[in-house]
Amino acid sequence: MKLIENGLIYPVGAGPTPSCHASTVCALPEGRIMAAWFGGHHESADDVEIWSSVREGGQWSAPVQMSRTTDEACWNPVLYRDGDDVTLFFKRGHKIAHWKTFVRRSTDGGRTFGAEEELIPGDESGGRGPVKDKPIRLSDGTLIAGASHESEDGKIWRAFFDLSPDGGHTWTRTPYLEVKEPTRLIQPTLWEDGDGVHALLRSDAGVVCRADSPDGRTWSAVSRTALPNNNSGIDCVFLPDGSSSDSPDGRLALVCNPVGADWGARTPLSLLISGDGGRTWKRELDLARGEGEYSYPAVIASGRELYITYTWNRRSVAFARVAL
Repeated sequence: MKLIENGLIYPVGAGPTPSCHASTVCALPEGRIMAAWFGGHHESADDVEIWSSVREGGQWSAPVQMSRTTDEACWNPVLYRDGDDVTLFFKRGHKIAHWKTFVRRSTDGGRTFGAEEELIPGDESGGRGPVKDKPIRLSDGTLIAGASHESEDGKIWRAFFDLSPDGGHTWTRTPYLEVKEPTRLIQPTLWEDGDGVHALLRSDAGVVCRADSPDGRTWSAVSRTALPNNNSGIDCVFLPDGSSSDSPDGRLALVCNPVGADWGARTPLSLLISGDGGRTWKRELDLARGEGEYSYPAVIASGRELYITYTWNRRSVAFARVAL
């Protein structure tokens, strides 16, 4: 693998907000790329909104606001594309425990988006649908999203999955995952292979945790892996074999901070590869290292490349391309 590009979507100081975080990335038709993130004076501030930029012809557009201006913070945008249909999911709420999930939908490849609407009208559970990482489409056509809730006092984090039979318009959730050892768990990232559906999860245990399912509907109890985790966001993708983005080569790519400490340093940010279904990992390359915060990655496969976005010191969003 080779890192062929790694830079900022906009220069430090030239963005629309003083602070930004939690990016997402999507490959659009005609070679365009879309990124989105939340930004405002600081995370959870009332002026935090969702922003996006589109790359076309090698250039990123000026960021545009995607969320309706309110007095509640927005959080954790997630982009998902299915053909010409592109969905932007995001959370809104003063506190994480009271998040609601909103969506904007595009039917023209991300060139225009419809009005903002609640994903599940009236939901008061703390948010439904994807909480940080992209949904995936299972082999039976079901869309599955990694979801999680946090309690008011922050002492309880529980993960579950939301499933949609109709491309993300209606959803049914699973029960919360069971845990073998007391562990706070959020923000699952997903893949499917010949052995079923699998999830890796952020945790407060100093390691990434894992759950497995034959179908995405019934899940094993969560177990701890040997992979270090600093209680920060992770994202993974099953790698294509070159014939199409839906034809995997059996390897799994994971982007994370491989730091084994609860609330540990958010540096370095690394790309890890597994050839055995996520049981063992090789650290392939570092996207960012040294003092600072390089965190909350999003990763997708497009052709024979990986597209990765991540937080760069909360002052910009970085974009990287890796040749497979």
